[in-house]
Amino acid sequence: MVAIYTCTMNLAIDLFIETETMEPDVVNRSSDDDIQANGKGVNVSLILKQLGLNSTALGFSAGFTGAYINQFLIEKEIQTDFVEVDGMTRINVFTQVNHLKQEYKLVNKGPSITKEKIERLLEQIRKIPSDSYLCISGSLPQGVKPEILQKISQITAENGVHLIIDTSYRQVLDCLPYHPFLLKPNEDELAEWFGKKKLTFEECIFYGKQLIAEGAEHVLVSLGGEGALYITEDVVFYGNAPTGKVINTACAGDTLLGCFIGNYLMGVSPEKNLTFSLAAASSTAFQKRLTDFSDVEVLSQQIKVRQLS
Repeated sequence: MVAIYTCTMNLAIDLFIETETMEPDVVNRSSDDDIQANGKGVNVSLILKQLGLNSTALGFSAGFTGAYINQFLIEKEIQTDFVEVDGMTRINVFTQVNHLKQEYKLVNKGPSITKEKIERLLEQIRKIPSDSYLCISGSLPQGVKPEILQKISQITAENGVHLIIDTSYRQVLDCLPYHPFLLKPNEDELAEWFGKKKLTFEECIFYGKQLIAEGAEHVLVSLGGEGALYITEDVVFYGNAPTGKVINTACAGDTLLGCFIGNYLMGVSPEKNLTFSLAAASSTAFQKRLTDFSDVEVLSQQIKVRQLS
């Protein structure tokens, strides 16, 4: 099996809180809480591990919060090679207010990264063996400009590394001349990249194809509760999402991507891959932690994947 690397430049510990009500200027007591080592690439590594695939987690780690994430991954038998930086890996807070049936997301900036540490990460990426897969996921910490995505694309293209990008920055479009292996925008990100406020289903297909025309090999468009699109030069597949009570949307997209990468590398057909990945992503959304795949088979029965072209 080829080597897989995930890169989370802005690691996070996510604090999930459940409360019945949320009122200003009073003590709001939680009914439940959970702490998780997180970051989009970290989640991809955790999903890949459950599928039986090993990966190495890269990125910037800071302080005792970063050390917690590193230790958590080691305990999960996931190899890590984080660049240590000053400051503190961020803590994000996600609050589910049951009475309002709403979720509040508070996401912090993360530590400030020096040019020296950025270059150290780029040097790690330069050493990734040819024909490996590198998944760059999530937001960037302070000091790291979105232009780094183009630099990484150039490095991986020169070294024959298959690059996967899951981030919201519009600079992803500057990576297209380097032919990234896979892009995973959600519908809002895809709209923003092309200067639109909102996209129809047909426009999601149109602009997904545009990413292919401009250099991407594969495009996986997450449509949230509406499912997902998988687009290549030759085909367009659409799969709906199963129904259920949404508890936590924070990691569903990472689950979708991790499953899709893993199944692709194991030779699973696009139809079966999209079905499984959507079911697993929904399973994550329907619980407080990443899916353990126990309900994926049942959820898969609600999903119908159609080839649109």
